[in-house]
Amino acid sequence: MLDVRNRRHAAPKTRGSARVAVSIVLGLLLFGGGTAYATYRYDVATSDRLLPGVRIAGVDVGELSRDEAVATVQAEIEADLGREIVVEAADQVWQVSPGELGTIAEVEAAVDQALGLNEGYSWPERVFRRLADRPITHEGLVRYRPDAARLRDFVGAAAEQVVVAPSDASVDYDDGELVLRRPKFGRELAVRDARRALRAAMLDGSIRVALPTERIEPEVGKADLGSTIVVDLSDLELTLFEGLRRVRSYPVAAGSPQYPTPTGEWTVMDKAENPVWINPAPEGWGKSLPDLIPGGPDNPLGTRALYLDAPGIRIHGTSASYSIGSYASHGCIRMLMDDVEELYDLVPIGTTAHVVL
Repeated sequence: MLDVRNRRHAAPKTRGSARVAVSIVLGLLLFGGGTAYATYRYDVATSDRLLPGVRIAGVDVGELSRDEAVATVQAEIEADLGREIVVEAADQVWQVSPGELGTIAEVEAAVDQALGLNEGYSWPERVFRRLADRPITHEGLVRYRPDAARLRDFVGAAAEQVVVAPSDASVDYDDGELVLRRPKFGRELAVRDARRALRAAMLDGSIRVALPTERIEPEVGKADLGSTIVVDLSDLELTLFEGLRRVRSYPVAAGSPQYPTPTGEWTVMDKAENPVWINPAPEGWGKSLPDLIPGGPDNPLGTRALYLDAPGIRIHGTSASYSIGSYASHGCIRMLMDDVEELYDLVPIGTTAHVVL
């Protein structure tokens, strides 16, 4: 709990006046017993009243009874509890008051503490200060006690409105269009610091407070994106991206109408130098071909092959360079020998390959 200090102060008085008070009242005791008794009864009758000069939360409550002082200070405090605070976080704005968040002002405790000051003076001195209007100096504090649960709920609701998810860098095809997405930072409310900031604003008289936010890093930045292959079957072109940057483009051949290259998002699951060709259709279109052809430049797969997880589909070289730029294969993606050897060295296993129309 934090204290709210008074806004107005009484002028201090010296203890010399108190000594004079004692002398006067002692005189009454020595020379007028009836007057002394009446004076004592007056002190008893006013024992539930605050001494003159007492101020609590900036309010003069001297000579008021306990209940009167509580009501007077409470009226002043209610205005503060209803104070509208503009709360800002990123592009969001709310209005709330300390009272709406359940903040309680401990007015009775402050009044009881001030009333306890009476015991610090002798009864003759108390009487003199009341009758001669000789105030003491006391600036009382009212302690505010926020409702932790309601404060937590408010900040939690604000956090849900402030949060923005980050966006990862990516190379994608959406509705047939190549989309290069740059990474974007997200944001979230710094919840613990936000609670502290709002609590302080409720207790220090602020009418505006900015709640802090934190940046959320995307999981995949440009540097994390790595290599991506895009094969455009319409243009018969293979493009290699590093991050979001185009680094190479190559002409290719693709599957014939009878054996079309499957579109979709695939992954390079393996690579091979001088791969061995194994007849994939010995009872079909490969019936006239051997079951196996060793690796080498005359191999149907050329000197390099990148195996996709699309069944039976590879990106590979070919000695039939005349077929590049046409739909001539049995579904694989053919490249010129020099081109596929260059691509082979640039592309790691695990690379994503988008095959699109």
